[in-house]
Amino acid sequence: MSYEKVKQAKRLSVGLKQTLKAIEQGKAQEVIVAKDADQRLTSRIIQYSEERKIAISYVDSMKQLGKASGIDVGAAAVAVLKD
Repeated sequence: MSYEKVKQAKRLSVGLKQTLKAIEQGKAQEVIVAKDADQRLTSRIIQYSEERKIAISYVDSMKQLGKASGIDVGAAAVAVLKD
């Protein structure tokens, strides 16, 4: 389950802007996207990830993704960063 990956990751970028930045800078190892996030917002992250051959996982809930990331609010996307 991707929530576990997020919890176990040593380094994360949380949120749309930070995830996008990590992808653009080549730092993202894997991207996790919440299915209940606004598709207009997540489509760019998905497109960039596919172009750069970065693995994409999907989780059901922004709230759960935020919680797994250690924040008190929902997260639309999270990037697991390379070591």
